[in-house]
Amino acid sequence: MFAFTTRAFPISGAVDSCIPSDLSWPYITSVLRHAVLPALSIVLTSLGGFALTMRGLMVNTIGEDYMLLADAKGLPKWRIFWWYAVRNAIPPQLTHLAIALGYVVSGAILVEIVFSYPGLGYQLYMAIVNSDYTVIQGITLILAVSVGFAVLLIDLIYPWLDPRVTYVAESSGL
Repeated sequence: MFAFTTRAFPISGAVDSCIPSDLSWPYITSVLRHAVLPALSIVLTSLGGFALTMRGLMVNTIGEDYMLLADAKGLPKWRIFWWYAVRNAIPPQLTHLAIALGYVVSGAILVEIVFSYPGLGYQLYMAIVNSDYTVIQGITLILAVSVGFAVLLIDLIYPWLDPRVTYVAESSGL
């Protein structure tokens, strides 16, 4: 609809071919206009799964005893919702987000092929078509390291998000 009917966004490519590739305002706006449809397709396809997961976490959190206690104390509903329910449902959702990065990247491969967007996904597709095993291995390594780094980053900021989580170095008593 946005590409064919209204022509608000381009159908393919990463930048208009008539714009020189320097750090100028027309070049930046062209790159952003070309990235809108691929980014929206990735975000909208993964949004449903995250919404269902968040709903399940909220249903479990609302049934907890501390939620009933907060309601019995007479706290305002908005405070119970944001400070008790959402705050306790966000950390597992962030862990899920870090792990789902691999699925998002695999979906990005298809999106890059459909929109002819030059990126790692399109490069991986071309390497598979041309049986270029070295490039396939390199891109797979980059993707695995990026997912591992995202999980590490979430693990490092987890104690900041949830003070109940601490990492204690244990020493062996031998």
